[in-house]
Amino acid sequence: KHHVRKVRRIGDSGVIGGFAGTTADALTLYERLENKLDEYPGQLRRASVELAKAWRTEKYLRRLDAVMLVADKDCMLEITGNGDVIEPDHGVIACGSGGSYAYAAARALMDVEGLSAMDIALKAMNIAADICIYTNSNFTIECIPEEEGDESEGDSKEEESEAEGEEKEGEDESESDSDSDDEK
Repeated sequence: KHHVRKVRRIGDSGVIGGFAGTTADALTLYERLENKLDEYPGQLRRASVELAKAWRTEKYLRRLDAVMLVADKDCMLEITGNGDVIEPDHGVIACGSGGSYAYAAARALMDVEGLSAMDIALKAMNIAADICIYTNSNFTIECIPEEEGDESEGDSKEEESEAEGEEKEGEDESESDSDSDDEK
């Protein structure tokens, strides 16, 4: 799983999504979410709730095995096949096998002065990769710009890191994806 891209932009909506679980199932869900975002432009929460309802009720979608994390400049959400659409309380979100390690590390690092969202994400994901045998240190990082029109809007970067790779999706600026099952 060293080169799996589990974080990607969803259409032209300004939304970044990541997942844990089966890749084919997650790609199907990305497509469905993109359609919902076209139907409800600029309304990530509503599009996510509509996706969760369909995921829970449609016979075909019920069998999909994945958890999605999505974020735009206004919010971040976890969407599950149980019909859950969860917005985190503390500006950090994670899923996957090493997600709880990365989440705990990111929460602790948020209190450290001078660390950017990217610094926190990289450090937390490296901690998760060191602890969890299913998490590697190859990360794909996508950033949500702080302001519309910011030059970094379309930038994505792949990081191979031995001591600097973690994942975090910050409400204001970044969402990352580990090539394993960890995200924040």
